[in-house]
Amino acid sequence: MARAPKRRSQKERSAETSARLMNATIDLLHDRGITRATTPEIARTAGVSRGALTHHFPTRETIITASIANMLHLVNEDMRRFGREFAENGGSSDEIVDYLWKVMSDRLFYVTIEYLPEARHNDEFRTQLVPVVREFHEGLDAIWTELAARTGVDPEHTRNVMNATMCCIRGMIAQTILRKDPEYYDGLLRFWKEQVRQQFPNYGGAAAKTRQKKVAV
Repeated sequence: MARAPKRRSQKERSAETSARLMNATIDLLHDRGITRATTPEIARTAGVSRGALTHHFPTRETIITASIANMLHLVNEDMRRFGREFAENGGSSDEIVDYLWKVMSDRLFYVTIEYLPEARHNDEFRTQLVPVVREFHEGLDAIWTELAARTGVDPEHTRNVMNATMCCIRGMIAQTILRKDPEYYDGLLRFWKEQVRQQFPNYGGAAAKTRQKKVAV
């Protein structure tokens, strides 16, 4: 006789509903913009009732802030994974730039440029977002510091180079909204990779030797 499926606990069902609502919110921010990410539309996209939405997130600002926090947390987790693998396996600074371009141009920055104008004019929203974004940047700095420690490069210098890379990439991605020109962005990325290489003149060779040793073994 087949066993009946185990019933999920109230906590599990609540967590699943929250995740569906946050995923729906990010989808709407990315696909349709913040003005269309209303609470009725979020509930409809998530497939839950308005009552379920307000039970988990009492205001529109609350669910958008929670969704952004969850997205940034997942990005930081993946960056930590990349940093560990990069330090353990060796690699070039070009790979770091390529990875950051991929992460930022996927959905992260397009969602960011949706909520920034609202945060500028909405005091309540901005107040909720400031600690979320601060935590994200603290996480980034921790990742860069760990990467510096594992690769033997000065931590402050590494943080400055990596944060400048993030700023450069943000500007490029913002431009993609009105300029669809892959060759143009490829050229800018090649130029920036050259600048980053010059900041770590000794690291590229060390990483290459590490990879060669592993291949030889």
